[in-house]
Amino acid sequence: MSFNDIEIQRIKNEVGGLCSKRTPAHLKDKLRFEYEIEKQNVIIYEIRPMWNNPDEIIKSPTAKLTYIISRKIWKLYWQRANMKWVQYEPKDSSKKLRDLVQEIDNDIYGCFFG
Repeated sequence: MSFNDIEIQRIKNEVGGLCSKRTPAHLKDKLRFEYEIEKQNVIIYEIRPMWNNPDEIIKSPTAKLTYIISRKIWKLYWQRANMKWVQYEPKDSSKKLRDLVQEIDNDIYGCFFG
């Protein structure tokens, strides 16, 4: 099951707003954040040119938000160096998408933005 129009608009406002906030306007061609919806997941990516070949673009996953329909909650994950998604502590879930987007933005442990 995919998201309905209202949920997609909420994702656009919350997650898209975070991506816009975290993308420096003067560096947009060198660093930006975007998101994609894949089934019940919303994945935030850091997009930048490759350091040794600026013509090649790197798209690195930064955070994953997963909606659990049966429990009506969002779960938050970060990606370890071994490329495995791990639930984020101290706040790994919430009924409100906004709460987890705020956790990503605060990034007190440097899991999402270093």
